[in-house]
Amino acid sequence: MAICEISGKGKMYGHNVSFSQRHTRKVFKPNVSKRTLVINGQKVKCNVAASTLRTLKKKGLVK
Repeated sequence: MAICEISGKGKMYGHNVSFSQRHTRKVFKPNVSKRTLVINGQKVKCNVAASTLRTLKKKGLVK
């Protein structure tokens, strides 16, 4: 399952709306990838969303 282990971001549900305004069910999945992060001096593999990774880089927690 695509869930970010840091932010808890998971799949969301909505509608795919066509030009004729027909609504069909759609699943929006986060861009999750398995990354190795250094947490408290230890290397830990965890599933992280790309948006979370960008935020961590902005805060200076990940290089």
